[in-house]
Amino acid sequence: MRWEGRRQSDNVEDVRGSGGGGMRGGGMRIPIRAGGGGGIGLIVIALVLWFGFGINPLQFLGMLEGGGGNYETSQTSQGPGVQGTPDKTDDFVATVLADTEDVWTKRFQDMGQTYKKPVLVLFDGQVNSACGFAQSATGPFYCPRDTKLYIDLSFFRQLSGQLNAPGDFAQAYVVAHEVGHHVQNLLGTLPKTDEARQRASDEAQANAISVRVELQADCYAGIFAHDDQDAGYIETGDIDEALNAANRIGDDTLQRESQGRVVPDSFTHGTSAQRVSWFRKGLESGDMKACDTFAGNL
Repeated sequence: MRWEGRRQSDNVEDVRGSGGGGMRGGGMRIPIRAGGGGGIGLIVIALVLWFGFGINPLQFLGMLEGGGGNYETSQTSQGPGVQGTPDKTDDFVATVLADTEDVWTKRFQDMGQTYKKPVLVLFDGQVNSACGFAQSATGPFYCPRDTKLYIDLSFFRQLSGQLNAPGDFAQAYVVAHEVGHHVQNLLGTLPKTDEARQRASDEAQANAISVRVELQADCYAGIFAHDDQDAGYIETGDIDEALNAANRIGDDTLQRESQGRVVPDSFTHGTSAQRVSWFRKGLESGDMKACDTFAGNL
């Protein structure tokens, strides 16, 4: 991804190190963290929560109420935040966030609406949000109560290593997905689906609604990639990196690797094939109407 030397968003809040706030302009670099004990099962279960992308991990923790094929990269760029490379992750994330601001500001203008830019909070280890207390194991998440995205940047090393999804555009996909939840919130989708989950007759039905929410955020991430491609920021291999990441974090893939079996009723984010498919729909169509995951079969 062509990102160096480009505009960075001012809407980044760095609360690392001190436990306090303050807009971007300082803070400690996050060290590389060794994998925790407990075996691969616990690691992958944690990764399932990490890729809740804002809604389901907090619901699991009781903090927020309501609310395929295989792809190989043809040219995998190491990207920021990957062990062995200079850590420019702060700048990279701020640039990606700026891109999302440009994409969605224009999209909302075309709809006759105003895009309210979210704040992205960088934290280290743990953080207090309007949705409650969260730790790094929660993973990147979006809180609709304060309209902020939260990311511990050490997650990108886990993404590259434990999830085998390297590359800078795999990281951009993560950020774009979280912003996709913000778009859902602004358009009123999240409040409606939160209510629908609360009315669900059982957990399986509630999970099925969550899957549609997550897949739409994947499609919106594809919309972002479509517009970034039109702007000339996409390099060879970038799209493959995002597709590989989507493939690696499907519920079926994670369950198969962690427990050796797949339990469809417990899916909350969609299969690998679904996540790839919906990202592709946004990417190839560039049409938000194509991202209606709530109509018909997935």
